[in-house]
Amino acid sequence: MNLQLSGHHLEITPALREYVLSKFTRISNHFDHVIDVKVTMSVEKLAQKVEATLHVPGNDLHAACSDENMYSAIDMLTDKLDRQVVKHKEKQGDHHKSGGAVKHQLSS
Repeated sequence: MNLQLSGHHLEITPALREYVLSKFTRISNHFDHVIDVKVTMSVEKLAQKVEATLHVPGNDLHAACSDENMYSAIDMLTDKLDRQVVKHKEKQGDHHKSGGAVKHQLSS
């Protein structure tokens, strides 16, 4: 998983980088095929905003959160992305019935 962090009106400190990395390991535990993640952190007056885009095979997942505290905004963002990844993973599952088509079940 490639992680790109960028800050808009904000310097990315090593503590913020480690916190984001630790939170995104939970997402990679649920779904191994995350290609890359682009995270943008910004400050607008009193609002701390975090946006992220996950590139997974067949789809791009995007989420954005804002809060007064940057760390809680990151927490909410990873929760949103985690739900999206789990939903994407369920859609990728096998949609075929275990017994096959009805005509194949009746012939045996």
